[in-house]
Amino acid sequence: MTEKPAILEASQLGKVYETRGIETCALANIDLCIGEGEFTALAGPSGSGKTTLLNLMGALDAPTQGEVRLDGERLADLGPAALSRLRLHKLGFVFQAYNLIPVFSAAENIEFVMELQGIPGAERRSRALELLEQVELGGLGDKRPLEMSGGQQQRVAVARALASRPRIILADEPTANLDSKTAIRLLDLMLDLNQSQTTTFLFSSHDPLVLERARRRVWLRDGGIDRIEEGATA
Repeated sequence: MTEKPAILEASQLGKVYETRGIETCALANIDLCIGEGEFTALAGPSGSGKTTLLNLMGALDAPTQGEVRLDGERLADLGPAALSRLRLHKLGFVFQAYNLIPVFSAAENIEFVMELQGIPGAERRSRALELLEQVELGGLGDKRPLEMSGGQQQRVAVARALASRPRIILADEPTANLDSKTAIRLLDLMLDLNQSQTTTFLFSSHDPLVLERARRRVWLRDGGIDRIEEGATA
């Protein structure tokens, strides 16, 4: 358990999927606390439950047992509209497949989240351009995703995740589609954001480049926590 102020907490969390009457236990009895300013990775082999746990803690899926709390608020107490607002205002997401809107420019992709938040146009554009500078993409705001490299698209995704000023950013295998040099640049960028702005990151990854930078590694096996390690930079 971290001593830092808790942002996300999972208590006795479990998930069972049912397909054609057959139940598969993806997670069981997970207790985990993510504190403010952490740079933590969920690790483990394929099928260990990393992405399932990330989705449950990010309110993208509902558990079949236990509970998740964000800033002390039980997600199970929230209806669909309240959960949507929570994801919009408190959670930032970076996905393996980037998930950028192809017909939007880089700046428009970043602005879209802020538009949903009701932020005025001039303020949205100013912050989008500022974020593009932060992720080393200054001057590329008018480029569409297909005009950018994979690494550039993923940095746009990071900027989009930061746009809402979330409490925590959840990143699911963010380096999976990147070569090692590009992955290192992206991870160093996120580590710098973590250190300079106290942005909290929770990763799901089996990439050694991610794991060696994580200050805490939560190892999963067969749907449960196998062990928790402190990273070299803790």
